[in-house]
Amino acid sequence: MSPFPYTIGMAGLVLDGKAYAKELEAELQARVEQLKKKTGAEEPPILATILVGADPASATYVKMKGNACRRVGMESIRVDLPEETTTEQLLTAIDDLNANPRVRGILLQHPVPKQIEERECFDRIAIEKDVDGVTSHGFGRMAMDEPAYGSATPAGIMRLLKHYDIKLEGKHAVVVGRSPILGKPMAMMLLAANATVTICHSRTKNLPELVKQADVVVGALGKPEFIKADWIRDGAVVVDAGYHPGGVGDIELGPLVDRCAAYTPVPGGVGPMTIATLIAQTVEAAEKAAL
Repeated sequence: MSPFPYTIGMAGLVLDGKAYAKELEAELQARVEQLKKKTGAEEPPILATILVGADPASATYVKMKGNACRRVGMESIRVDLPEETTTEQLLTAIDDLNANPRVRGILLQHPVPKQIEERECFDRIAIEKDVDGVTSHGFGRMAMDEPAYGSATPAGIMRLLKHYDIKLEGKHAVVVGRSPILGKPMAMMLLAANATVTICHSRTKNLPELVKQADVVVGALGKPEFIKADWIRDGAVVVDAGYHPGGVGDIELGPLVDRCAAYTPVPGGVGPMTIATLIAQTVEAAEKAAL
């Protein structure tokens, strides 16, 4: 029996991240205006983005984040560094942003060129400006239920599930993926919401059988339609955090929409929530700095 409201043959509830992100941006715009009045500052808080190299997809993501900043009345500055940038040069750029009092959030766009020690650079971001939730310190605090900004994609997923009143307590969640900025923090956040969590990955034995046990399935491994529809039980909640050419995610969604309780569309589900959550956490950081 399904643990969520579900009727055979009825299309699952669409967890519309695009629509909710618009609502959230309207709320954030009001908060930014209130912040400016409170502080008497004419200049809005800044989200700084760092892009190393010329990867077209990364450039598009950075542009989208900058546009979202402007929509809520914040400012975005973009630091573009050449492909041959060294770890030391990137660390210097991060230090400069850490020292800038107007910068309330720092985003280092992933991935960086292979000659750079990415983890060292992520961890150089000051924790109070780690609004993308990428530092080891931030992850540790989040996992220990201490205040920290969660990784933007899993934090966005949690916002979306809460918005649509998807109950997680006591449910079995299966997260397929173990990356340090998606799968692992996703599992910790679900655990904090009192779900029972199984973490799987592409090398897990008997993966279809484990996925079939899930009340909530999160696809977060970065392989197009790797998770098949027939692995997923009727009435499950399906969250697809992947996005690949052709407009497909990590889960074979097509056959599921008429037999799952709820699902995130691809595109329009998790992606918009990632950006909205990044902006929301930057606003929160600015509010904390103004106290």
